[in-house]
Amino acid sequence: MQYRILGGTGIEVSGLCLGTMMFGAWGDRDEAECRRMVATALDAGVNFVDTADVYAFGESEEILGRALKGRRDDVVLVSKFHNEMPAGPLDRNRRGNSRLWITRAVEGSLRRLGTDHLDVYLVHRPDPRTDVEETLGALSDLVRAGKVRAIGTSSFPAEEIVEAQWAARRTGRERFTVEQLSYSVLARHAEAAALPTAQRHRMGVMVWSPLNGGWLTGKYRAGAEPAGDSRARTNGDHFDYADARVRERKLAVVEELVRLAADEGCTLVELALRFVLAHPGVTSAVMGPRTHDQLLTQLTAVDRPLSAAALDRIDQLVAPGSALNPRDTGYTPPPLENAALRRR
Repeated sequence: MQYRILGGTGIEVSGLCLGTMMFGAWGDRDEAECRRMVATALDAGVNFVDTADVYAFGESEEILGRALKGRRDDVVLVSKFHNEMPAGPLDRNRRGNSRLWITRAVEGSLRRLGTDHLDVYLVHRPDPRTDVEETLGALSDLVRAGKVRAIGTSSFPAEEIVEAQWAARRTGRERFTVEQLSYSVLARHAEAAALPTAQRHRMGVMVWSPLNGGWLTGKYRAGAEPAGDSRARTNGDHFDYADARVRERKLAVVEELVRLAADEGCTLVELALRFVLAHPGVTSAVMGPRTHDQLLTQLTAVDRPLSAAALDRIDQLVAPGSALNPRDTGYTPPPLENAALRRR
């Protein structure tokens, strides 16, 4: 396993991070297999583990907490807040980036994970309703209380990363030192602004969806229908199958990537992970396996880097800074979706 320093935090983490979104009702309901995945990852040298309160609405954190019992100090543990959690009809504040919700959300995560602190606590998405100074103030208090070691963001546009950095300096609050963003061979939008911005501010970068929602595993191929239980079938709008233009473009590029991987002597999965790890601004790629077998296909990605010729070929297939599906960015500013917010 390769290890890198997480931005300016001084924390050393593995180049591969175990993501646990699929633990529980959203993916694998077999807790024994989930715990086996944790053990296998740690035994392979992975010391970086990512979850969020919203993953299966707390179930992922609960399973992970039990799986880490006795090995908590072996890992750099990440969780996130922002997305709405189940609530009663009058509780309107179980979401967002307010001090009110942050102070409640962190206690819930700590309880479910069975720990007294988080090594990294991330804001899962921007919240236009809340001043960034309010969010930074609440998170700074958690750092000073010892409940959180480092703070960061997920899917923040470059301009919001900069605004938060300046706000922290202006007010003397803790600054965001980690950004978790969407990045893959098929979704290279982060290269245009978010990645260089994170580099300028010495932020560690965790990449989510480096396999682009399963597209870079080889299970979606030209001329073959996806399996009936695949996410392309059950959630086609989210996984591009509902948009014929995007679907056909991705299928064509995947066929070229399969040939490129064969030339490189690696699998498509290994090629995809090695691609994101080749960027100098990337610290770690988040694996999101649903099964133990899927995990095993990803752990070998750090064995060796991609050749310069392979990286050049990828540039020809997908232009740097572009995305085959603009929705792969992970966050769309509300005014682009709600006309009332951009008109008087």
